[in-house]
Amino acid sequence: MNKLCFGLGLLLLLAGPATLAQEVTIEDLAWMDRNHMAQQVQRVDDLARTRVGSQIREDLSDLTTLQRIVDRELIDQDDRLTLQALGAVLGNVMAAEVDELEWKIYEDNRGRSRALCVEGTEECLFPITMLSRRMEVGLKPDVRQVYKDALALIEPYLPELPYGGAASRR
Repeated sequence: MNKLCFGLGLLLLLAGPATLAQEVTIEDLAWMDRNHMAQQVQRVDDLARTRVGSQIREDLSDLTTLQRIVDRELIDQDDRLTLQALGAVLGNVMAAEVDELEWKIYEDNRGRSRALCVEGTEECLFPITMLSRRMEVGLKPDVRQVYKDALALIEPYLPELPYGGAASRR
C-alpha cells in the first residue's frame, strides 16, 4: 500500500499542474442535440397544454407556465428526463431574452452537457439542471428567481451596450 501511495504521489508530481488542469471544449449543437431539445420542449408544451391550459411560447410568459407545473407537482421527482425538459424551456427563455447567449455543447472531465454560453467565451450556464436538481430532492423552486439569479451570474461576462449602458438584454 505504501509503495502504491508513493508511486501515485510521484506520478502526480512528475505530471505537473498542466496535466491536472481541466480541459474544456465548447462546440455547436449537433443535429441530434437540437432534435433532443426540441423533443424536450414539446414534452413540456404538451404537459402545459393538457394540464395547465397554457402553451410554451419561448418568452417570459413561460416562467409563469413553468411555475404552475412546479407548484402543481405535475412531474414525479424521479422523472429526470421531464424535469430536465423544464430546464430546456428555461434556457430557451434565457436565450430569447439575451442575444449573446447561445446553446452549446460543453464538455469537460465530468462529461458532456448542453449549456448556454456567452458567445466567444467559456462562460456558461447550465439551465437543463437548474430546476431538475432542486425538484429531484423535493423542493419547489421559484422559477422566476432561478431565472434572475442565473442571469445575474452571467451578466458580468456579457458585452456592455455602447455609451456605458448595461449588459444587453431584451
